[in-house]
Amino acid sequence: AMVGVGQSMYQIQQYTESNTLGGAVLLDLLANTRHNVRKMIVASSMSIYGEGKYGCSGCGPVYPRLRTESQLKAREWEMRCPHCGQEVSALPTDEEKPLYPTSIYAITKRDHEEMFLSTGMAYDLPAVALRFFNCYGPRQALSNPYTGVMAIFSGRLLNGQPPVIYEDGLQSRDFIHISDIVQGLVLAMERSEADYQVLNLGTGVPSSIATVAEMLSQSLTHGEVRPRILNQFRAGDIRHCYADVSKAHRLLGFEPKVPLEEGMDDLLAWVKEQSAVDHFAQVEEELAAKALVR
Repeated sequence: AMVGVGQSMYQIQQYTESNTLGGAVLLDLLANTRHNVRKMIVASSMSIYGEGKYGCSGCGPVYPRLRTESQLKAREWEMRCPHCGQEVSALPTDEEKPLYPTSIYAITKRDHEEMFLSTGMAYDLPAVALRFFNCYGPRQALSNPYTGVMAIFSGRLLNGQPPVIYEDGLQSRDFIHISDIVQGLVLAMERSEADYQVLNLGTGVPSSIATVAEMLSQSLTHGEVRPRILNQFRAGDIRHCYADVSKAHRLLGFEPKVPLEEGMDDLLAWVKEQSAVDHFAQVEEELAAKALVR
């Protein structure tokens, strides 16, 4: 799949053709040719949720949509209850949360889920959709400005440039090490309990973007190159989302094993031996030209 969330908002045809139509090409072959495929595992994404699940002290669990333009322009970053308007707290996001994808990329990943699961059921070909949260680890592309945030920040720091953080840096994500993603993939391939299901693959632990940037800065530059917090926002960005992994644990025995600090050490041991081309300025220019950063 093409993976640039922001880029997908101005390369709409290319992303839809590559991702949605690309998936359709594969499924068409499975439907119309002889093959020995026994199971399909589709790599979905936490991005299809949009915002995560939240708790309101007065209204209970709530599922707010994107923050309003006026709220973001006022630099009021935290989420509000869609019913009473008071500030809400992030809760673990389970698979039953309504899907509110906020980018063309996310929409194409939702397409993948629905296409593969429905085709699998029609042809009695087991399919499982795994919703990856923020994956990181060795061999992630450091020169790709549309990859995961840890790789983007690492590529910047290797070039002596500061990681760029939107909003106030306190937005949170669920960072899962690649070895735990592999664990989930293998379990889904080997066991039938999750056939035709969607499952989160995350750690269940939220971490702020600013915390991750500081950890990388300290390790790669001894804190000499500090993150740059813009207090600007990108269209479609969410505030908080971290995984409820109880379903994957119940059906597959999935248990994330790598805490952030340990996984970061593994990533950095590899990063320190690499070089990277910093293309981030190009991305900033493209987003600014389309008025997607404000």
